[in-house]
Amino acid sequence: MPAQKHNGERHHDIVVWGASGFTGRLVVEYLAQRYRPGTDLDWAIAGRDQSKLEALLDELGLPPGKVAILIADSHDAASLERLVLSARVVLTTVGPYAKHGSELVKACAMHGTHYCDLAGEVQWIRRMIDAHQHDAERSGARIVHSCGFDSIPSDFGVWFLQNLAREGHGRPCREITMLVKATRGGASGGTFASSLNAIEEARADRATARILVEPYSLNPAGLRDGPDGRDQRGARFNDDVGAWTAPFVMAVINTRIVRRTNALLDFAYGRDFRYREAVLAGPGFRGRVKASTISAGIGAFMLASSYRLSREYLVRPLLPKSGEGPDRAAREAGFFNLLLLGKLDDGTPIRARVTGDRDPGYGSTSKMLAESAVCLAVDEPGTGGGIWTPVAAMGGDLFRRLTRNAGLTFELA
Repeated sequence: MPAQKHNGERHHDIVVWGASGFTGRLVVEYLAQRYRPGTDLDWAIAGRDQSKLEALLDELGLPPGKVAILIADSHDAASLERLVLSARVVLTTVGPYAKHGSELVKACAMHGTHYCDLAGEVQWIRRMIDAHQHDAERSGARIVHSCGFDSIPSDFGVWFLQNLAREGHGRPCREITMLVKATRGGASGGTFASSLNAIEEARADRATARILVEPYSLNPAGLRDGPDGRDQRGARFNDDVGAWTAPFVMAVINTRIVRRTNALLDFAYGRDFRYREAVLAGPGFRGRVKASTISAGIGAFMLASSYRLSREYLVRPLLPKSGEGPDRAAREAGFFNLLLLGKLDDGTPIRARVTGDRDPGYGSTSKMLAESAVCLAVDEPGTGGGIWTPVAAMGGDLFRRLTRNAGLTFELA
């Protein structure tokens, strides 16, 4: 079903910023297939290089003039102002966001333009909350970070399981653990670039380092404490599944988004709600060895990334570059399978599963981000302006889009 267009002064419902980058191209390809130009959804593409954007439209078989091309620069305030004033929603894939995203968020918050991104950079999101929450509230802009694999499956997985708990038992789960059961497909070059930048910032500034490790660092001011401790660091045995677990690198952003959602929803999950994430390594001795190996690998990466020489000469050469990614066959062969273990206050267990039909870093992420932008553009808003999480901003509207269009499934396990 085509989206229902909202008329207004803005020329475009959605502008895809960074459209010629690897993930941006996937977003544009998805929009071109599901929301063809000339339908009720008016979307445009934007970036710094006119020729690259024209080449992208040509590759996708989109005739000249069917999709508008806008030119701007991440560090040119005047060009960004023109960009945001042309759209109801700006969707951006241009990272690391801490380096290239701050001016765009500021412009959207000032001018009432809705916004979504793929940011997993806790320290930067915190800066955006502290700097622009009031401007976004005043202008009506809904700023929504983390609309990809980090952190939509976690955020909506918890929301889905809590709804099941309330429907079946009359109360939410007191605690939920998300275990990564299986995935195929690696993290994007942009994700690694953002991680390295965050580590570099933390090494240079103690306040940033504290934000990265504090469990409630993304909660609203005055609500930044609770029962959860720091993220899992080593191998740990999980009695509920009888298996060993290892740290999950995306827990640093996912857990904080889920906790912020709870706070923004007036603690709908409870003020004593606890949430954690880990990778399921398996039972027995082999599971323990696998969990220990994963833990050691993450520790070695963090240590090597903490020093400039090893970061530049050992770590960066081994990682995918920003703008690089798997081919179509690899993306379509990818998937993810997440298990959520919930417990009520009396210990009663309840479980759910979240799956995606493409690789998490690119194929699924591009669809999740695109549908987030469509939701912000055309669905009736249930929230006012502010800096939100995916669940708190869009709730059931986005959930239906994810399951209908983006290849995600949510079910009892």
